Amino acid sequence: METHNPETTSTVGTSASLSALLERVPEGWTRATYNGRTYGLARTTRASGRIITITAEELGGTDLVSANVYRTVAEDHLRACEMPTAKVLAFLRGWTPAQFRS
Repeated sequence: METHNPETTSTVGTSASLSALLERVPEGWTRATYNGRTYGLARTTRASGRIITITAEELGGTDLVSANVYRTVAEDHLRACEMPTAKVLAFLRGWTPAQFRS
């Protein structure tokens, strides 16, 4: 029997807001900055766009942000991986593309 854990599952109020956060993340790998730290941010889209995996690993550190998003006809469902949904949403709202140092 599957249980619902509100700490790791969310529809984020409206699918439109989650969709906008996802659209900010480019497909593939990109360097990102969040809370003054640098991350490797990856987005992988599968199943004809119905499943999106987001993973961000702090470069030179230990922080990790990871989630899957399941897109249905009705709405998008965010499933955080082993962390609170709030952590994933905060990262998706706050990350910026990192500036490369020359």
